[in-house]
Amino acid sequence: MGHGVWIVGAYQSDFSRNLSRESRDFAALAEEVVDATLASAAMDGRDVDVVHVGNAFGEMFAAQGHLGAMPATVNPALWGTPASRHEAACASGSVAARGAIADLCADFHDVALIVGLELEKTVPGDVGAAHMSAAAWVGHEGTDTGNMWAWAFSKVADEYDRRYGLDHAHLHAIAAQNLANAKRNPNAQTRSWALPDLVANADNDLVNPVVEGRLRRSDCSQLTDGGAGLVVVNDQYLRDHPRTRPLARIEGWGQRTVGLGLQQKLHRDPESPYVMPHVREAIQEAFGRAQVELDDVDGFEVHDCFTPSEYLAIDHLGLTGPGQSWQAIESGDIAIGGRLPINPSGGLIGGGHPVGATGVRMLVDAAKQVSGTAGDYQIAGARRFGTLNIGGSTASTLSFVVAAPPAR
Repeated sequence: MGHGVWIVGAYQSDFSRNLSRESRDFAALAEEVVDATLASAAMDGRDVDVVHVGNAFGEMFAAQGHLGAMPATVNPALWGTPASRHEAACASGSVAARGAIADLCADFHDVALIVGLELEKTVPGDVGAAHMSAAAWVGHEGTDTGNMWAWAFSKVADEYDRRYGLDHAHLHAIAAQNLANAKRNPNAQTRSWALPDLVANADNDLVNPVVEGRLRRSDCSQLTDGGAGLVVVNDQYLRDHPRTRPLARIEGWGQRTVGLGLQQKLHRDPESPYVMPHVREAIQEAFGRAQVELDDVDGFEVHDCFTPSEYLAIDHLGLTGPGQSWQAIESGDIAIGGRLPINPSGGLIGGGHPVGATGVRMLVDAAKQVSGTAGDYQIAGARRFGTLNIGGSTASTLSFVVAAPPAR
């Protein structure tokens, strides 16, 4: 990108918490995330020029909309600061980040606060799944299912099987790896869960029951409460504040938006070797803006809402040829210490998936990796990290490339 966009503050809440049981609402979550994110940047609300909030389902899970105004509600120093809420299903946080980047690159503002927030444990799991189905093409697909998104990504797995063959053992391996990685992450939802051996019990209907189609419980991310935040600044801010030491630079971004319907996507480009060619295009756009190739990237946080979405991410990143994602799984290429570690944080399955916060959380983790502050899940020597965040059945897809700042 021609303009510098720099991450100077980052924060993630503990995704293992159940905020409803703590009698904490959106205001309490927003206050925690806003204040902690600003503190990490050594700023207060008076330093912020604009706020972008990512949230997908506030009205459904907590009867709370208009969340763009929530930061000013809980932090008086943000009173009067322009703010907006962005909704793009599971990509809401990335769209909020994209809005902040646009403000900085256009020189409308010098300092932006990005906040992703979601409360999901306000309802039972089946009700939560029904709420989230609003991000699909309602009334046109999945009308016979009780879990729209498990149905959709089971269909994605079916498409891989139809085109290339698919061994479900490779999906089990994705889940097992992300759950293991999560144990290294002090903010991960599942870090202290006692879980069955997925190799020994992967197809055990009692231990690992079928959710929908070919997907079992271990293939699915969970309802999660949580938030994440970033402070990003432009080149002008750094010139005016030479003592500021950025954590990272956002080097590039890519975005594609296509139709809501899953079958629309699967049928649109039958000649493409990629199941979702627009996802590949979003990644390539991010690489192009950053002027890098895959071999220049040290790891990725990708969208494993279900194991087939990570399986799709692997070949669409270009780590393998189309339909050959299993090779990177078997070789250990995506493991910590491998050629391209994927989801060292635990991803969504292990780390948690508070929908509107996920895209922001991915950027937080990317910034941690390239600044050497990821702790027990640090990728040694990481200088550049990518993210891939999808909304719905990839109707909204965003990818970012984040790099370590140059030495001063």
